[in-house]
Amino acid sequence: MNQLKMASEGFHNNTFVDDHGKRVTADSFRMDETTNKERPEKKLKNDDYDPYLHRKVKHPITNTDTIVHLLKGSLGTGILAMPKAMYHVGYLVGSIGTIVIGIICVYCVQMLLKSHYELCKRRKIARMDYTSICEYAILEGPKSVHKYAPYVKHIANAFLLMCQIGGCCIYVVFIAENLKSIVDYATETKTDVRLFMVVVLPAIILLNSVRNLKYLAPLSTFANFVTIVSFGIICYFIVREPISLEGKRAVGPISEFPFFFGTVLFSLEAIGVVIPLENEMKTPKSYVGVTGVLNRAFVIIVTLYIGMGLFGYLKYGDGIRESITLSLEINSRSDEILAQSVKGMLAFGIFITHGVACYVAIDLTWNKYVVDKISNEKHKLFWEYVVRFVIVLITFLLAVAIPKLDLFISLIGALCLSTLGLIFPALIESMVYWHDTCGIQRALMIMKNVLIAIFGLFAVFVGTSTSVIAIWQSFSD
Repeated sequence: MNQLKMASEGFHNNTFVDDHGKRVTADSFRMDETTNKERPEKKLKNDDYDPYLHRKVKHPITNTDTIVHLLKGSLGTGILAMPKAMYHVGYLVGSIGTIVIGIICVYCVQMLLKSHYELCKRRKIARMDYTSICEYAILEGPKSVHKYAPYVKHIANAFLLMCQIGGCCIYVVFIAENLKSIVDYATETKTDVRLFMVVVLPAIILLNSVRNLKYLAPLSTFANFVTIVSFGIICYFIVREPISLEGKRAVGPISEFPFFFGTVLFSLEAIGVVIPLENEMKTPKSYVGVTGVLNRAFVIIVTLYIGMGLFGYLKYGDGIRESITLSLEINSRSDEILAQSVKGMLAFGIFITHGVACYVAIDLTWNKYVVDKISNEKHKLFWEYVVRFVIVLITFLLAVAIPKLDLFISLIGALCLSTLGLIFPALIESMVYWHDTCGIQRALMIMKNVLIAIFGLFAVFVGTSTSVIAIWQSFSD
Protein backbone atom coordinates (compact mmCIF):
# COMPACT_ATOMS: atom_id res chain seq x y z
CA MET A 1 0.00 0.00 0.00
CA ASN A 2 2.80 2.45 0.84
CA GLN A 3 4.06 2.77 -2.71
CA LEU A 4 0.59 3.65 -3.98
CA LYS A 5 0.18 6.19 -1.22
CA MET A 6 3.45 7.79 -2.24
CA ALA A 7 2.24 7.80 -5.84
CA SER A 8 -0.83 9.77 -4.82
CA GLU A 9 1.34 12.27 -2.99
CA GLY A 10 3.59 12.57 -6.04
CA PHE A 11 0.64 13.35 -8.33
CA HIS A 12 -0.59 16.41 -6.48
CA ASN A 13 2.04 17.52 -4.00
CA ASN A 14 3.66 20.51 -5.63
CA THR A 15 5.44 21.68 -2.44
CA PHE A 16 9.16 21.30 -1.94
CA VAL A 17 11.99 22.22 0.42
CA ASP A 18 14.42 25.03 -0.38
CA ASP A 19 18.06 25.46 0.69
CA HIS A 20 17.01 26.68 4.14
CA GLY A 21 14.55 23.87 4.84
CA LYS A 22 11.55 26.11 4.18
CA ARG A 23 8.59 24.57 2.32
CA VAL A 24 7.73 26.47 -0.83
CA THR A 25 5.67 25.84 -3.93
CA ALA A 26 7.34 24.80 -7.15
CA ASP A 27 5.68 27.71 -8.95
CA SER A 28 7.76 30.14 -6.87
CA PHE A 29 10.85 28.87 -8.69
CA ARG A 30 9.46 29.56 -12.14
CA MET A 31 11.35 32.23 -14.01
CA ASP A 32 9.90 35.14 -15.94
CA GLU A 33 10.80 33.89 -19.41
CA THR A 34 9.63 37.12 -21.04
CA THR A 35 12.17 39.34 -19.23
CA ASN A 36 15.16 37.05 -18.86
CA LYS A 37 17.18 37.08 -22.04
CA GLU A 38 19.68 34.50 -20.84
CA ARG A 39 19.01 30.82 -21.17
CA PRO A 40 17.22 29.78 -17.93
CA GLU A 41 19.46 26.79 -17.29
CA LYS A 42 22.54 29.00 -17.24
CA LYS A 43 21.13 31.18 -14.48
CA LEU A 44 19.63 28.43 -12.34
CA LYS A 45 22.09 25.60 -12.78
CA ASN A 46 24.23 25.07 -9.69
CA ASP A 47 26.62 22.13 -9.52
CA ASP A 48 26.95 22.58 -5.77
CA TYR A 49 23.25 21.96 -5.18
CA ASP A 50 22.40 18.31 -4.52
CA PRO A 51 18.63 17.67 -4.32
CA TYR A 52 19.20 14.44 -2.41
CA LEU A 53 20.75 16.37 0.50
CA HIS A 54 17.80 18.76 0.73
CA ARG A 55 15.03 16.19 0.96
CA LYS A 56 13.30 16.02 4.32
CA VAL A 57 11.90 12.49 4.56
CA LYS A 58 10.16 11.60 7.79
CA HIS A 59 10.39 7.84 7.35
CA PRO A 60 13.01 7.06 4.65
CA ILE A 61 12.93 3.62 3.06
CA THR A 62 15.93 1.37 2.50
CA ASN A 63 17.03 -0.19 -0.79
CA THR A 64 15.42 -3.48 0.23
CA ASP A 65 12.17 -1.69 1.11
CA THR A 66 12.19 -0.06 -2.32
CA ILE A 67 12.59 -3.39 -4.11
CA VAL A 68 9.77 -4.85 -2.02
CA HIS A 69 7.49 -1.90 -2.89
CA LEU A 70 8.23 -2.31 -6.60
CA LEU A 71 7.52 -6.04 -6.37
CA LYS A 72 4.28 -5.49 -4.46
CA GLY A 73 3.12 -3.06 -7.10
CA SER A 74 3.73 -5.66 -9.83
CA LEU A 75 1.95 -8.64 -8.31
CA GLY A 76 -1.58 -7.94 -9.42
CA THR A 77 -3.98 -8.44 -12.30
CA GLY A 78 -1.22 -7.91 -14.88
CA ILE A 79 0.86 -10.94 -13.93
CA LEU A 80 -2.27 -13.10 -13.77
CA ALA A 81 -3.01 -12.13 -17.38
CA MET A 82 0.48 -13.01 -18.64
CA PRO A 83 -0.35 -16.64 -19.67
CA LYS A 84 -3.11 -15.28 -21.93
CA ALA A 85 -0.64 -12.74 -23.32
CA MET A 86 1.81 -15.58 -24.09
CA TYR A 87 -1.00 -17.46 -25.82
CA HIS A 88 -1.44 -14.57 -28.27
CA VAL A 89 2.19 -14.55 -29.51
CA GLY A 90 3.61 -17.97 -28.55
CA TYR A 91 5.96 -18.95 -25.76
CA LEU A 92 9.19 -18.11 -27.65
CA VAL A 93 8.13 -14.68 -28.88
CA GLY A 94 6.43 -14.03 -25.55
CA SER A 95 9.52 -14.79 -23.49
CA ILE A 96 11.88 -12.76 -25.68
CA GLY A 97 9.32 -9.98 -26.08
CA THR A 98 8.85 -9.61 -22.32
CA ILE A 99 12.60 -9.20 -21.88
CA VAL A 100 12.85 -6.63 -24.69
CA ILE A 101 9.84 -4.62 -23.45
CA GLY A 102 11.23 -4.80 -19.91
CA ILE A 103 14.58 -3.39 -21.05
CA ILE A 104 12.88 -0.56 -22.94
CA CYS A 105 10.66 0.26 -19.96
CA VAL A 106 13.49 0.39 -17.45
CA TYR A 107 15.65 2.44 -19.82
CA CYS A 108 12.90 5.03 -20.19
CA VAL A 109 12.43 5.12 -16.43
CA GLN A 110 16.18 5.67 -16.04
CA MET A 111 15.94 8.58 -18.48
CA LEU A 112 13.08 10.06 -16.48
CA LEU A 113 14.95 9.76 -13.18
CA LYS A 114 18.10 11.29 -14.63
CA SER A 115 16.10 14.22 -16.00
CA HIS A 116 14.30 14.60 -12.67
CA TYR A 117 17.62 14.93 -10.83
CA GLU A 118 18.97 17.45 -13.34
CA LEU A 119 15.82 19.58 -13.18
CA CYS A 120 15.95 19.60 -9.38
CA LYS A 121 19.57 20.78 -9.51
CA ARG A 122 18.82 23.58 -11.94
CA ARG A 123 15.71 24.78 -10.13
CA LYS A 124 17.17 24.20 -6.65
CA ILE A 125 14.17 22.07 -5.71
CA ALA A 126 14.47 19.00 -3.52
CA ARG A 127 11.90 16.93 -5.45
CA MET A 128 9.25 17.09 -8.16
CA ASP A 129 6.23 15.06 -9.14
CA TYR A 130 5.67 13.62 -12.62
CA THR A 131 3.62 16.51 -13.97
CA SER A 132 6.06 19.11 -12.61
CA ILE A 133 8.89 17.28 -14.37
CA CYS A 134 6.94 17.48 -17.64
CA GLU A 135 6.22 21.19 -17.23
CA TYR A 136 9.73 22.26 -16.23
CA ALA A 137 11.30 20.06 -18.90
CA ILE A 138 9.46 22.02 -21.60
CA LEU A 139 10.73 25.27 -20.02
CA GLU A 140 14.29 23.96 -20.38
CA GLY A 141 13.95 23.32 -24.12
CA PRO A 142 13.95 25.75 -27.06
CA LYS A 143 12.21 29.02 -26.25
CA SER A 144 9.67 28.38 -29.00
CA VAL A 145 8.11 25.50 -27.00
CA HIS A 146 7.93 27.24 -23.59
CA LYS A 147 4.34 28.34 -24.20
CA TYR A 148 3.25 24.70 -24.31
CA ALA A 149 4.50 23.88 -20.79
CA PRO A 150 1.12 24.36 -19.00
CA TYR A 151 -0.67 22.27 -21.64
CA VAL A 152 1.84 19.43 -21.33
CA LYS A 153 1.27 19.40 -17.58
CA HIS A 154 -2.49 19.00 -18.03
CA ILE A 155 -2.01 16.33 -20.71
CA ALA A 156 0.22 14.38 -18.33
CA ASN A 157 -2.41 14.72 -15.59
CA ALA A 158 -5.09 13.49 -17.98
CA PHE A 159 -3.13 10.36 -18.87
CA LEU A 160 -2.29 9.71 -15.20
CA LEU A 161 -5.97 9.99 -14.37
CA MET A 162 -7.00 7.72 -17.26
CA CYS A 163 -4.38 5.19 -16.17
CA GLN A 164 -5.66 5.10 -12.58
CA ILE A 165 -9.33 4.97 -13.55
CA GLY A 166 -8.59 2.33 -16.18
CA GLY A 167 -6.75 0.26 -13.58
CA CYS A 168 -9.75 0.52 -11.24
CA CYS A 169 -12.06 -0.65 -14.06
CA ILE A 170 -9.81 -3.66 -14.56
CA TYR A 171 -10.03 -4.40 -10.83
CA VAL A 172 -13.84 -4.31 -10.95
CA VAL A 173 -13.88 -6.76 -13.88
CA PHE A 174 -11.36 -9.04 -12.14
CA ILE A 175 -13.35 -9.11 -8.88
CA ALA A 176 -16.61 -9.81 -10.69
CA GLU A 177 -15.09 -12.51 -12.95
CA ASN A 178 -13.66 -14.45 -10.03
CA LEU A 179 -16.80 -14.15 -7.89
CA LYS A 180 -18.85 -15.31 -10.87
CA SER A 181 -16.54 -18.30 -11.33
CA ILE A 182 -16.97 -19.29 -7.66
CA VAL A 183 -20.77 -18.97 -7.72
CA ASP A 184 -21.17 -20.63 -11.13
CA TYR A 185 -19.11 -23.61 -9.98
CA ALA A 186 -21.04 -23.94 -6.72
CA THR A 187 -24.51 -23.58 -8.28
CA GLU A 188 -23.74 -25.12 -11.70
CA THR A 189 -25.31 -22.10 -13.39
CA LYS A 190 -24.19 -19.35 -15.78
CA THR A 191 -24.64 -15.86 -14.38
CA ASP A 192 -23.94 -12.57 -16.17
CA VAL A 193 -20.72 -11.09 -14.84
CA ARG A 194 -22.36 -7.66 -14.73
CA LEU A 195 -24.65 -8.86 -11.94
CA PHE A 196 -21.62 -9.39 -9.72
CA MET A 197 -20.38 -5.90 -10.54
CA VAL A 198 -23.70 -4.54 -9.26
CA VAL A 199 -23.39 -6.68 -6.13
CA VAL A 200 -19.92 -5.39 -5.24
CA LEU A 201 -20.67 -1.74 -6.14
CA PRO A 202 -22.00 -0.74 -2.68
CA ALA A 203 -18.91 -2.24 -1.02
CA ILE A 204 -16.62 -0.37 -3.45
CA ILE A 205 -18.46 2.91 -2.75
CA LEU A 206 -18.07 2.41 1.01
CA LEU A 207 -14.39 1.50 0.63
CA ASN A 208 -13.72 4.65 -1.37
CA SER A 209 -15.52 6.80 1.18
CA VAL A 210 -12.50 6.37 3.46
CA ARG A 211 -10.70 9.72 3.29
CA ASN A 212 -7.46 8.63 4.98
CA LEU A 213 -5.41 5.73 3.65
CA LYS A 214 -4.04 4.87 7.09
CA TYR A 215 -7.41 3.32 7.97
CA LEU A 216 -6.97 0.88 5.09
CA ALA A 217 -3.50 -0.16 6.26
CA PRO A 218 -4.60 -3.25 8.26
CA LEU A 219 -6.75 -4.48 5.38
CA SER A 220 -3.96 -3.78 2.91
CA THR A 221 -1.47 -5.76 4.99
CA PHE A 222 -3.85 -8.70 5.17
CA ALA A 223 -4.53 -8.40 1.43
CA ASN A 224 -0.79 -8.58 0.74
CA PHE A 225 -0.56 -11.76 2.80
CA VAL A 226 -3.45 -13.54 1.05
CA THR A 227 -2.05 -12.46 -2.33
CA ILE A 228 1.28 -14.14 -1.58
CA VAL A 229 -0.52 -17.30 -0.43
CA SER A 230 -2.67 -17.24 -3.57
CA PHE A 231 0.36 -17.02 -5.86
CA GLY A 232 1.88 -19.97 -4.05
CA ILE A 233 -1.25 -22.04 -4.69
CA ILE A 234 -1.32 -21.03 -8.37
CA CYS A 235 2.31 -22.13 -8.74
CA TYR A 236 1.38 -25.45 -7.15
CA PHE A 237 -1.38 -25.99 -9.74
CA ILE A 238 1.04 -25.16 -12.57
CA VAL A 239 4.00 -27.38 -11.59
CA ARG A 240 2.32 -30.35 -9.90
CA GLU A 241 2.24 -32.23 -13.22
CA PRO A 242 4.83 -32.36 -16.04
CA ILE A 243 4.59 -29.51 -18.52
CA SER A 244 4.80 -30.23 -22.24
CA LEU A 245 5.48 -28.15 -25.36
CA GLU A 246 3.15 -30.38 -27.35
CA GLY A 247 0.34 -28.42 -28.97
CA LYS A 248 1.78 -25.07 -27.85
CA ARG A 249 2.89 -22.60 -30.47
CA ALA A 250 6.30 -20.96 -30.22
CA VAL A 251 5.38 -18.10 -32.54
CA GLY A 252 1.91 -16.63 -32.82
CA PRO A 253 0.36 -14.44 -35.55
CA ILE A 254 1.73 -10.92 -35.75
CA SER A 255 -1.82 -9.54 -35.71
CA GLU A 256 -2.13 -10.55 -32.06
CA PHE A 257 1.12 -8.93 -30.92
CA PRO A 258 -0.62 -5.65 -29.88
CA PHE A 259 -2.62 -7.58 -27.27
CA PHE A 260 0.61 -9.02 -25.86
CA PHE A 261 2.42 -5.68 -25.91
CA GLY A 262 -0.38 -3.83 -24.13
CA THR A 263 -0.65 -6.48 -21.42
CA VAL A 264 3.09 -6.59 -20.76
CA LEU A 265 3.36 -2.80 -20.71
CA PHE A 266 0.42 -2.56 -18.29
CA SER A 267 2.05 -5.18 -16.08
CA LEU A 268 5.63 -3.89 -16.09
CA GLU A 269 5.32 -0.13 -16.34
CA ALA A 270 5.52 1.39 -12.84
CA ILE A 271 5.70 4.99 -13.96
CA GLY A 272 3.29 6.11 -11.25
CA VAL A 273 5.47 4.97 -8.35
CA VAL A 274 9.10 5.23 -9.50
CA ILE A 275 9.40 8.96 -8.79
CA PRO A 276 7.64 8.88 -5.38
CA LEU A 277 9.75 5.89 -4.34
CA GLU A 278 12.98 7.68 -5.22
CA ASN A 279 11.78 10.73 -3.27
CA GLU A 280 11.28 8.58 -0.16
CA MET A 281 14.56 6.62 -0.30
CA LYS A 282 17.27 6.84 2.33
CA THR A 283 19.98 6.48 -0.34
CA PRO A 284 18.40 7.71 -3.61
CA LYS A 285 21.74 7.68 -5.44
CA SER A 286 21.62 3.88 -5.37
CA TYR A 287 18.27 3.87 -7.19
CA VAL A 288 19.68 4.21 -10.72
CA GLY A 289 22.73 2.78 -12.48
CA VAL A 290 23.55 -0.59 -14.01
CA THR A 291 23.47 -2.38 -10.64
CA GLY A 292 21.03 0.04 -9.03
CA VAL A 293 17.90 -0.81 -7.09
CA LEU A 294 15.64 -0.15 -10.07
CA ASN A 295 17.47 -2.54 -12.40
CA ARG A 296 17.66 -5.25 -9.75
CA ALA A 297 13.94 -4.97 -9.06
CA PHE A 298 13.09 -5.11 -12.78
CA VAL A 299 15.23 -8.23 -13.28
CA ILE A 300 13.18 -9.95 -10.58
CA ILE A 301 9.88 -8.61 -11.93
CA VAL A 302 10.59 -9.61 -15.55
CA THR A 303 11.69 -13.07 -14.39
CA LEU A 304 8.44 -13.51 -12.42
CA TYR A 305 6.34 -12.38 -15.38
CA ILE A 306 8.11 -14.67 -17.84
CA GLY A 307 7.77 -17.54 -15.39
CA MET A 308 4.05 -17.02 -14.82
CA GLY A 309 3.31 -16.36 -18.49
CA LEU A 310 5.45 -19.16 -19.93
CA PHE A 311 4.55 -21.95 -17.53
CA GLY A 312 0.93 -20.83 -17.29
CA TYR A 313 0.55 -21.04 -21.06
CA LEU A 314 2.45 -24.33 -21.34
CA LYS A 315 0.23 -25.75 -18.62
CA TYR A 316 -3.18 -24.76 -20.00
CA GLY A 317 -2.46 -24.10 -23.70
CA ASP A 318 -5.39 -22.93 -25.79
CA GLY A 319 -7.68 -23.32 -22.78
CA ILE A 320 -6.06 -20.45 -20.91
CA ARG A 321 -8.55 -17.80 -19.73
CA GLU A 322 -8.23 -14.03 -19.28
CA SER A 323 -6.88 -14.61 -15.77
CA ILE A 324 -5.05 -17.78 -14.86
CA THR A 325 -7.25 -18.06 -11.75
CA LEU A 326 -10.16 -18.94 -14.05
CA SER A 327 -8.20 -21.83 -15.63
CA LEU A 328 -7.20 -23.80 -12.53
CA GLU A 329 -8.01 -27.49 -13.03
CA ILE A 330 -10.15 -29.21 -10.43
CA ASN A 331 -9.60 -32.97 -10.18
CA SER A 332 -10.53 -33.60 -6.56
CA ARG A 333 -12.29 -32.12 -3.53
CA SER A 334 -9.03 -30.62 -2.27
CA ASP A 335 -8.42 -29.05 -5.70
CA GLU A 336 -11.89 -27.55 -5.54
CA ILE A 337 -11.24 -25.97 -2.16
CA LEU A 338 -7.86 -24.62 -3.22
CA ALA A 339 -9.06 -23.23 -6.57
CA GLN A 340 -12.09 -21.48 -5.14
CA SER A 341 -10.02 -20.16 -2.23
CA VAL A 342 -7.51 -18.60 -4.63
CA LYS A 343 -10.27 -16.83 -6.54
CA GLY A 344 -11.85 -15.53 -3.36
CA MET A 345 -8.58 -14.41 -1.80
CA LEU A 346 -7.39 -12.60 -4.91
CA ALA A 347 -10.81 -10.99 -5.38
CA PHE A 348 -10.48 -9.63 -1.83
CA GLY A 349 -6.89 -8.51 -2.40
CA ILE A 350 -7.77 -6.67 -5.62
CA PHE A 351 -10.84 -5.18 -3.90
CA ILE A 352 -8.56 -3.51 -1.33
CA THR A 353 -6.17 -2.47 -4.10
CA HIS A 354 -9.11 -0.77 -5.83
CA GLY A 355 -9.58 1.42 -2.78
CA VAL A 356 -5.93 2.46 -2.76
CA ALA A 357 -5.66 2.99 -6.53
CA CYS A 358 -8.92 4.90 -6.74
CA TYR A 359 -7.65 7.11 -3.90
CA VAL A 360 -4.93 8.26 -6.27
CA ALA A 361 -7.48 9.18 -8.97
CA ILE A 362 -9.69 10.94 -6.42
CA ASP A 363 -6.74 12.79 -4.91
CA LEU A 364 -5.50 13.94 -8.32
CA THR A 365 -8.94 15.17 -9.43
CA TRP A 366 -9.84 16.82 -6.13
CA ASN A 367 -6.55 18.59 -5.41
CA LYS A 368 -5.64 19.61 -8.96
CA TYR A 369 -8.98 20.63 -10.45
CA VAL A 370 -11.81 20.89 -7.93
CA VAL A 371 -10.88 22.07 -4.43
CA ASP A 372 -9.67 25.53 -5.48
CA LYS A 373 -12.94 26.23 -7.27
CA ILE A 374 -15.00 25.80 -4.08
CA SER A 375 -15.00 29.05 -2.10
CA ASN A 376 -17.29 27.96 0.74
CA GLU A 377 -15.34 25.86 3.25
CA LYS A 378 -18.54 24.34 4.61
CA HIS A 379 -19.33 22.76 1.25
CA LYS A 380 -15.90 21.25 0.56
CA LEU A 381 -16.54 17.98 2.38
CA PHE A 382 -19.82 17.49 0.51
CA TRP A 383 -18.21 18.10 -2.89
CA GLU A 384 -15.27 15.85 -2.04
CA TYR A 385 -17.69 12.98 -1.48
CA VAL A 386 -19.44 13.89 -4.74
CA VAL A 387 -16.08 13.60 -6.54
CA ARG A 388 -15.42 10.26 -4.85
CA PHE A 389 -18.82 8.89 -5.83
CA VAL A 390 -18.58 10.12 -9.44
CA ILE A 391 -15.13 8.58 -9.99
CA VAL A 392 -16.21 5.24 -8.49
CA LEU A 393 -19.34 5.33 -10.64
CA ILE A 394 -17.24 6.00 -13.75
CA THR A 395 -15.03 2.97 -13.03
CA PHE A 396 -18.15 0.86 -12.47
CA LEU A 397 -19.92 1.98 -15.67
CA LEU A 398 -16.82 1.45 -17.81
CA ALA A 399 -16.38 -2.03 -16.32
CA VAL A 400 -20.04 -2.83 -17.08
CA ALA A 401 -19.64 -1.52 -20.62
CA ILE A 402 -16.40 -3.48 -21.27
CA PRO A 403 -16.40 -6.63 -19.11
CA LYS A 404 -13.40 -8.11 -20.95
CA LEU A 405 -10.43 -8.36 -18.60
CA ASP A 406 -7.67 -9.16 -21.10
CA LEU A 407 -8.87 -6.60 -23.67
CA PHE A 408 -9.22 -3.89 -21.03
CA ILE A 409 -5.69 -4.53 -19.74
CA SER A 410 -4.30 -4.36 -23.27
CA LEU A 411 -6.21 -1.13 -23.98
CA ILE A 412 -4.95 0.70 -20.87
CA GLY A 413 -1.41 -0.52 -21.43
CA ALA A 414 -1.34 0.61 -25.05
CA LEU A 415 -3.11 3.95 -24.59
CA CYS A 416 -1.89 5.30 -21.24
CA LEU A 417 1.33 3.55 -20.34
CA SER A 418 2.84 3.84 -23.81
CA THR A 419 2.36 7.59 -23.44
CA LEU A 420 3.51 7.98 -19.83
CA GLY A 421 6.26 5.36 -19.92
CA LEU A 422 7.75 5.78 -23.40
CA ILE A 423 6.75 8.99 -25.19
CA PHE A 424 6.93 11.43 -22.29
CA PRO A 425 10.35 10.29 -20.95
CA ALA A 426 11.81 10.66 -24.46
CA LEU A 427 10.34 14.17 -24.75
CA ILE A 428 11.50 15.13 -21.25
CA GLU A 429 15.12 14.08 -21.78
CA SER A 430 15.29 15.87 -25.14
CA MET A 431 14.06 19.13 -23.60
CA VAL A 432 16.16 18.94 -20.42
CA TYR A 433 19.44 18.39 -22.28
CA TRP A 434 18.62 20.50 -25.36
CA HIS A 435 21.04 23.32 -24.44
CA ASP A 436 23.64 20.98 -22.89
CA THR A 437 24.28 19.16 -26.15
CA CYS A 438 25.22 20.25 -29.64
CA GLY A 439 26.30 18.87 -32.98
CA ILE A 440 26.54 15.10 -33.28
CA GLN A 441 25.79 14.58 -29.57
CA ARG A 442 22.47 16.40 -29.80
CA ALA A 443 21.64 14.68 -33.09
CA LEU A 444 22.21 11.22 -31.58
CA MET A 445 20.11 12.08 -28.51
CA ILE A 446 17.27 13.40 -30.62
CA MET A 447 17.46 10.44 -33.00
CA LYS A 448 17.33 7.96 -30.12
CA ASN A 449 14.41 9.70 -28.44
CA VAL A 450 12.52 10.12 -31.71
CA LEU A 451 12.81 6.37 -32.26
CA ILE A 452 11.50 5.71 -28.74
CA ALA A 453 8.66 8.20 -29.28
CA ILE A 454 7.77 6.64 -32.65
CA PHE A 455 7.75 3.22 -31.03
CA GLY A 456 5.48 4.59 -28.31
CA LEU A 457 3.16 6.28 -30.80
CA PHE A 458 2.99 3.09 -32.87
CA ALA A 459 2.06 1.20 -29.71
CA VAL A 460 -0.60 3.79 -28.85
CA PHE A 461 -2.31 3.79 -32.24
CA VAL A 462 -1.94 0.14 -33.19
CA GLY A 463 -2.47 -1.25 -29.69
CA THR A 464 -5.42 0.99 -28.91
CA SER A 465 -7.14 0.45 -32.26
CA THR A 466 -6.62 -3.32 -32.09
CA SER A 467 -8.03 -3.48 -28.56
CA VAL A 468 -11.01 -1.27 -29.43
CA ILE A 469 -11.81 -3.37 -32.52
CA ALA A 470 -11.57 -6.57 -30.47
CA ILE A 471 -13.84 -5.09 -27.80
CA TRP A 472 -16.34 -4.06 -30.47
CA GLN A 473 -16.28 -7.52 -32.05
CA SER A 474 -16.82 -9.13 -28.64
CA PHE A 475 -20.20 -7.42 -28.40
CA SER A 476 -21.28 -8.64 -31.82
CA ASP A 477 -20.32 -12.28 -31.15
